[in-house]
Amino acid sequence: MAKSTGLAWTTLNVGDSSNASTDIRNDVTSLNFSTPRGVQDVTGLDKSAIERLLTLADFSITLGGVFNPATSHVVFATVPSSAVNRMVAITTNGKNLNLGSAGASNGAVLFTDYQVSRAQTGELTWSAPGVLGNGSIPTWS
Repeated sequence: MAKSTGLAWTTLNVGDSSNASTDIRNDVTSLNFSTPRGVQDVTGLDKSAIERLLTLADFSITLGGVFNPATSHVVFATVPSSAVNRMVAITTNGKNLNLGSAGASNGAVLFTDYQVSRAQTGELTWSAPGVLGNGSIPTWS
């Protein structure tokens, strides 16, 4: 199997407040996502090292990009005024991160903020952090 780069991302779609899916790859300049698992300490008095069990799965994402009033801003502008799970579709190098069923009523991610920043040099950028909101276990396929 060949190693891969993160160049030429295949899919990065995010739903707006009505979960209309929008391809925002052209506006996104950076992203970070994780799929951590919780752990429960079950160490008994008879152990000399920690014993743990895996518990709930989770997902978090932070997207960052260049302000575009016609695309990414339309998707994220309603974050402060709506409380909906949004569909997020991620595909890179032929691998899909599945976050539950895609569709208008099956969004998986709650975006918790939409931060817009203007640098001293004039760049207008944004950042949008999100967390798992629907209880679906993130899986790769």
